[in-house]
Amino acid sequence: MQPEKQTYNSFIIDIKQRIRTAQYAAMKAVNTEAIQLNWDIGRMIVEKQEQFGWGKSIVEQLSKDLQEEFPGQSGWSERNLWLMKQFYENYRHNEILQPLVAEIGWTHNVLIMSKCKDDLEREFYIRMTRKYGWTKNVLIHQIEGNSYALYLTNQTNFEQTLPENYRNQAILAIKDEFNFDFLELADKHSERELETALVNNIRQFLIEMGGDFSFMGNQYRVEETGDEYFIDLLLFHRRLKCLIAVELKIGEFIPEYAGKMQFYLSLLNDKVKLPDENPSIGIIICKDKKRTRVEYALRNANQPIGVSTYSLTHTLPKALEGLLPSPERIADSIKLIDN
Repeated sequence: MQPEKQTYNSFIIDIKQRIRTAQYAAMKAVNTEAIQLNWDIGRMIVEKQEQFGWGKSIVEQLSKDLQEEFPGQSGWSERNLWLMKQFYENYRHNEILQPLVAEIGWTHNVLIMSKCKDDLEREFYIRMTRKYGWTKNVLIHQIEGNSYALYLTNQTNFEQTLPENYRNQAILAIKDEFNFDFLELADKHSERELETALVNNIRQFLIEMGGDFSFMGNQYRVEETGDEYFIDLLLFHRRLKCLIAVELKIGEFIPEYAGKMQFYLSLLNDKVKLPDENPSIGIIICKDKKRTRVEYALRNANQPIGVSTYSLTHTLPKALEGLLPSPERIADSIKLIDN
């Protein structure tokens, strides 16, 4: 007897999903075992050097012997063995990072280990890579763009305007500065030229935003009592489950921008937001800003707003290091990534 079509369709969907789940679990298990292998090799090299005083030549000899024993297999070069040794030495005394490194690929671990200067920065990129599934190229872009510092120094009023259950995720969605070096724009450009260039490079723009953003449109029209209003860019954040209104300004931030954004967010919440979605969030992206002015402008705003700047090159904001919070505050913030 042939099964009913609807019943069979549901059945095959369940089977396909089970296969995909098993495949993902298998890949994750293989990666975990590969990272553990590299960890163990690094540990064994270090232990033997400490025990017998072996010098650098041991790695060269070990590489030759392993390549002879396992011909055609990659991973046994001198460089990779040195990386395994460094991998173990960097994390051997760090109980927080030891379990985390097994959850991302070896290439990602090498990048983070070589390009990040301390364990807090490494923890940030490891957690973000694990959470958002960053590819190698995306990870490189995020590190070179100094996303670590730009997330930690952002300016928002989310502490006062968002519920605790998703406040921390919202904070991680806003950088202090966005790097638009993928745009071919002259130093002098209009807001419309900036908007058009971002839309034409929407994939790179969403990557720069950090993860989980979807593009809903530009010059997004909202009507109120016969009048039309147009939001520069409208995004949707999947994890936050909320609309993100983006306003682009080619000059310095002025307080009036916050008032206009509050108005847009009220319209979105009343006329566009679905009943099961969270309140909308606004991001004002300017060419420059005075941090104290932003603080005053957002202090009494009752809608969630972040104010960021943008650059067209990979230069970092002035005195960025001086704006970073204490190591204890950074550690607490990083742990919230997984929430």
